[in-house]
Amino acid sequence: MPTARPAFRRIVDESADKIRTGELKPGDKLPSTSELAKIHDVSTGTVYRALSLLHDRNLIIGQSGRGTYVADRPGQPAR
Repeated sequence: MPTARPAFRRIVDESADKIRTGELKPGDKLPSTSELAKIHDVSTGTVYRALSLLHDRNLIIGQSGRGTYVADRPGQPAR
């Protein structure tokens, strides 16, 4: 019996797909953590976990006090 994909993984996969296809472009601001939690019907902790993975993959960057944005060169390590 297949198991359901964890919610944080679903958010990561959907966001990565949107970045890869250009639906989300470099510099685009992501919704706030609370907005993403509402959109995906999950806790903010789940959203933080997903955003952490997206950041680790160099797909997004966080700017303290400003928000989270699609990285200028998604998927490329920062220099």
